[in-house]
Amino acid sequence: MARNVEKDQILREKRLNHILDCALEVIALKGIGAVSISDIAAAAKVSVGNVYHYFKSKDEIFDEILKRGQTAYGGFVSQTEAMSLPALDKLHLICSSWLSVRNHWAHTILIHSARLAETTLPSTRSQVTERFTRNLDPIRKIMEQGQREGTIIDGDPLELAFYFVSLIQGLTLQRVPGAEVQAPIRAEGVLKLLDKRNRA
Repeated sequence: MARNVEKDQILREKRLNHILDCALEVIALKGIGAVSISDIAAAAKVSVGNVYHYFKSKDEIFDEILKRGQTAYGGFVSQTEAMSLPALDKLHLICSSWLSVRNHWAHTILIHSARLAETTLPSTRSQVTERFTRNLDPIRKIMEQGQREGTIIDGDPLELAFYFVSLIQGLTLQRVPGAEVQAPIRAEGVLKLLDKRNRA
């Protein structure tokens, strides 16, 4: 009996994740104001009723996608900050990992839509901004480490962290399907802007 409950829970989690994964790009391309539950169901190849079985509304789906994405990213940058590596190697790992994920353009659009769109619920806007700000802290610490090591340019570490994150997010927007800019995007190019040794 316990095995069946566990199996049902795993299956439920798998279906829920499938709906969220499919909803991500649909919401990013159409916008939360224009997208419908029918659009999300069609992308996931499930019935509208099946979507409602897991979520009460498209706003709940939107919130969950944002929460999961930002929380996973926050965990990743915190783990990277704690590694025994030089600061530039940590930044390279963060940058190359972010740029290597095919649909990070969609996450970037959703984060900015949540903070800017008039249709966004105030609670969603504040939670997204709070998570975004909190996720800057590990990168700020990496910037401080690099300044101590003499490899990161001078400046306010939080400001540098903000520039770094904004730049790599902006680069992913050049990969929106059907509107891709045919130019190389390399982590090394980003890090050159922060490497103090290039200024000598």
